[in-house]
Amino acid sequence: MLTFNDAEEKAVEEAIAALADMIPLEAIQPPHSPMLIFPGLEIRPHQRRVLKGGADISLTRLEYGALCYLAASPGRVFTKAQIFEAVWSMESDSCQSSVTNVIYNLRKKIEPDSQNPTYIKTVLGMGYKFASGE
Repeated sequence: MLTFNDAEEKAVEEAIAALADMIPLEAIQPPHSPMLIFPGLEIRPHQRRVLKGGADISLTRLEYGALCYLAASPGRVFTKAQIFEAVWSMESDSCQSSVTNVIYNLRKKIEPDSQNPTYIKTVLGMGYKFASGE
């Protein structure tokens, strides 16, 4: 812990103020995330809302993260490791069951028939992809 006397503290504050004046700062704009709209399903990232047939669906943080991650790139196949690293923000040593459980729960909430998924498709031996629901 550093301690300063009054003169030293004032000198440090002046140095910080001088540096702040020399560094141009720009206003940070939040990133604009467009709505993701699919037949029967709407994802509103700017509101953190998911609507199924116009009704709000309650999702956990991990379910919502996985849905947004997959839906942002329809048709692209993601491995379980890629999904885990993106949604959990951690390295993927043993992620298989975690991702599988989240996808299972997510399907129960958003799919018209979770046994025959419309949106989140399994790609055998690879992972998952988001289909547009058509």
